[in-house]
Amino acid sequence: MSAKLKKLSDLSKRGPHRVLEGDLGYTGLPGKVYTPAEGKNLPAVAFGHDWTKDIDDYHGTLRHLASWGIAVAAPNTETGFRPDHRGFAADLETSLQILAGVRLGNGNISVSPGKLGIVGHGMGGGAAVLAAVDNPKVKAVATVYPANVAPSAVEAARALFAPGMVIGPGEDGDSLFDPGNPAKLAYNWAGDVVYRAPKKGDQQSFSEDGMIKRILGLGKSDRALQETVRGLLVGYLLHVLNDEKAYAGYAEADAEGSGVVSLSGEKLAKAAGLARDNAGFSLF
Repeated sequence: MSAKLKKLSDLSKRGPHRVLEGDLGYTGLPGKVYTPAEGKNLPAVAFGHDWTKDIDDYHGTLRHLASWGIAVAAPNTETGFRPDHRGFAADLETSLQILAGVRLGNGNISVSPGKLGIVGHGMGGGAAVLAAVDNPKVKAVATVYPANVAPSAVEAARALFAPGMVIGPGEDGDSLFDPGNPAKLAYNWAGDVVYRAPKKGDQQSFSEDGMIKRILGLGKSDRALQETVRGLLVGYLLHVLNDEKAYAGYAEADAEGSGVVSLSGEKLAKAAGLARDNAGFSLF
């Protein structure tokens, strides 16, 4: 039987912690920091935004992570039309150093240097992979509808041994209109990886800039999808970074929950665009 994504509906709701919001800019890197009001040896993640997005477009998601006891640093860099993906990956790495090395809050907050991860959406998901390769500080990576970046995150994933979660389209996703290939990224991942496919989800639905999207005709924000993805992120990060056994199912490749399916093996290869007879060879 498949493992269950237990308490997904609970994790999709705001957590028990009061949230503090701070300015990352005082360290010299533009951005924001979100933390629970108190807590010792907390897990923490750097968060990367999508192409042309601002971190304010993720305010609800970043507060959500902090409300569940996960500190977040989100650099607000490379927001223009021609971003430097390698530079953005370096900013995510710097954000991890800040989380682990800078005093946060009023002394009631501390981050464990052994509980660091990187999360990203779209372009930020690709940059998260670049930042995590050969980086022993990174204990987990979560990418939400990761997009193509340069250098290629799909190629870089072959050397990424940190555990990861990739959130992307299901088997019926239309890759022609997807700016990346999340399934191929997951298929290439060298370490343990899980692939989750929320129903009716796509890259444009996750960020919270609904008005801008409607004006530009780029689809719309999807509150239900945002809540589901937030729950998946919380469950995965609390287990992998904070060793919370109650959420062990979130690291199981075949786990499923309400409105979420998982792809692995031949199903993942098919979603990645690989035929059965060359799935083992075409990527190498």
